Amino acid sequence: MSVEVMDEEWLYTEEQVRSLLEWMRGQAGANFSVPPFMRLVAEQALRPSEARAVRVSDVVLPVGDVGELTARHKGMAREISLQPQFVEFLREWISEAGLQGDDLLFPGTRGGPLSASVYQRMWQQAREAVLPRDERYSWRLGEPISILRESCVVKWLRVGISSVTVAEWAGVTPSWLALRYPHCFRTHKAEIDWDRLALAMALPDSLRS
Repeated sequence: MSVEVMDEEWLYTEEQVRSLLEWMRGQAGANFSVPPFMRLVAEQALRPSEARAVRVSDVVLPVGDVGELTARHKGMAREISLQPQFVEFLREWISEAGLQGDDLLFPGTRGGPLSASVYQRMWQQAREAVLPRDERYSWRLGEPISILRESCVVKWLRVGISSVTVAEWAGVTPSWLALRYPHCFRTHKAEIDWDRLALAMALPDSLRS
């Protein structure tokens, strides 16, 4: 399996993600669905195509408790846990936008799917306004919004969530995570307790020759 490595330096910091989301929230205007759409990608690691397709009926939002979101990719559905804070955010968004169960969670201006050109334009504007203008600035302008998903996945791994759980939430495999983000997994030479290993691997007397 060939997977391109995502270097640690390419990812956004939590502060950069927060600043980008705050800028978009202040600039949304008629494109009111874009900021919450971006927040879902950034905090729940959905693919943009998955986030565009989520409907109100795909989320379970209990008051003050962990919620659940159903995402779909290539015909496969998966469940993603939502922390109470994000549950409250979605409850407020649904109420504010006047959405019903069959509605898209992030509709476009005419009620259909959110236009990719619309959120990509705001994404580009946000990066131009927020990211530092250093030697890395020019090439970062071409990044897709999926870098927010990548940064979220790495954050989950760094805070100690198991790779199996992260893989389930992100819709990938644990082996894919290890190949994509090797810096999140132990790479230094481990100390081996050879005596303990020998004891664990020892054959029973009946099998020794």
